Amino acid sequence: MQEHVPVLLKETIAVLNPQSNQNFIDATVGFGGHSREILKKTTPRGRLLAIDQDPVAISVAKKNLKNYIKRVDFAEKNFDELGLIIRDWCVDTVDGILFDLGVSTYQLQSTRRGFSFLGDSPLDMRMSSKTIKTAADVVNKSSFQELKRILQGYGEEPFAGKIASEIIKKRVDKPIMRTGELVEIIGQAIPERFKTGKIHFATKTFQALRIVVNDEIDALENGLKQALQVLSPGGRIAVISFHSLEDRIVKRFFKENNLQILTNKPIVASEEEIQVNPKARSAKLRAAIKIS
Repeated sequence: MQEHVPVLLKETIAVLNPQSNQNFIDATVGFGGHSREILKKTTPRGRLLAIDQDPVAISVAKKNLKNYIKRVDFAEKNFDELGLIIRDWCVDTVDGILFDLGVSTYQLQSTRRGFSFLGDSPLDMRMSSKTIKTAADVVNKSSFQELKRILQGYGEEPFAGKIASEIIKKRVDKPIMRTGELVEIIGQAIPERFKTGKIHFATKTFQALRIVVNDEIDALENGLKQALQVLSPGGRIAVISFHSLEDRIVKRFFKENNLQILTNKPIVASEEEIQVNPKARSAKLRAAIKIS
């Protein structure tokens, strides 16, 4: 398993500004990179609630945070259940909440998760084993209009109609069950001149399917609302997003609520970080303080 490199680590810690004995929620703990730095800053009695819907992430985070384990509480849940999770967390204040919305390197490289268009794996894309619907279900059971809507709305894919049409045509012969098959179909639908560049031609389709399978947009909107409710006055919220749909939701939420915005423009990764961690290229960090 490749070592996890947390995105925008220094910048995230700077905007959250954790202090001794403060309590924080990492709503997407992943492998615990951001959490470890928060726990260092909140010694000796600050607590951290580590949430993630991926059981593998929770397992690895427990190992990576073992030096602070007495001050960490774990919840294998989706952050859209934050309001329920917090009921069992015995702290007086919640001083900061972090959302890191990216797919982890582990998830992308897993041969059985189906998040990546590189290689060939089952067309799954579920963040949690509790989720019933898979990407294969979406691809094989959706109508042409529904597929086109998904690819346009969640992937901002300019060739959504052509890709949807090609999917409908190919699945007549047999169900599309593997990522390699889907990449080939997408390649057949997209004109050759659009297949080169920094972004792989299947990126937007895979993004759209992942968002639908995991209901990511509704989860984000609900998670942000609950985060604002549980955050103490003066507490800070930070969100790292990786595509424009998420970033727009976060930007609008900050503007529409009782928050002091700390980032008029999103913080992005330096060229040095991108060289070390290419995933950071699309990361955008926004942060704010709850006024009252």
